[in-house]
Amino acid sequence: MGSANSADVDSADAGPQYLPSSVRGSVKILVTGPFGVGKTTLVGSLSEIAPLRTEETMTAASTGVDDLTGLDGKTSTTVALDFGRITLNSRLALYLFGTPGQQRFLPLWEDLSRGALGAIVMVDLRRPDESFEVLGRLEEQRIPFAVAVNTFPGTPSYPEEEVRASLDVLPDVPLLFCDARDRRQSYDLLIDFVDHLHRSSLLELRA
Repeated sequence: MGSANSADVDSADAGPQYLPSSVRGSVKILVTGPFGVGKTTLVGSLSEIAPLRTEETMTAASTGVDDLTGLDGKTSTTVALDFGRITLNSRLALYLFGTPGQQRFLPLWEDLSRGALGAIVMVDLRRPDESFEVLGRLEEQRIPFAVAVNTFPGTPSYPEEEVRASLDVLPDVPLLFCDARDRRQSYDLLIDFVDHLHRSSLLELRA
């Protein structure tokens, strides 16, 4: 992926950056998945600008509504969207839209999905069944997607065939692995997904 900033993966820390005047097109990618799988973290790792986040502190009102099993230390949740940007080349920008994970935000999810060229579905293999709804929704809307397994500490390791079988995803769906906290791994994941879209003739990367 010929990003204007990919040579220095830490460039997002440099402060506000503006699109080159040569950029004429844009691509919209969803970063989606169930509650607490690392969507906000991935957008933050990838964005070349300071990401827009709409996180709010979780209160007692979410008790019994948001399942925090296996999410020790989680104190906030996205209530609208996460937003980030990457310059793919001198003429094309990619915009990342991270979606809320809870069912009650479904109308927002549907709005954010409009016009998306593809989606990265974050998955936690410690609770894979929570991903079925999002995967089914993308299939119904015919949005191309990749499954991105977030390798949390303590995540069990399974052969790729077992992961595909447990998630019921087809062989042509990219199955990728990364630690969303690691910027280099996150970039490698995005490069693989953008390459998949390009090879599928869904994305033109010509500079």
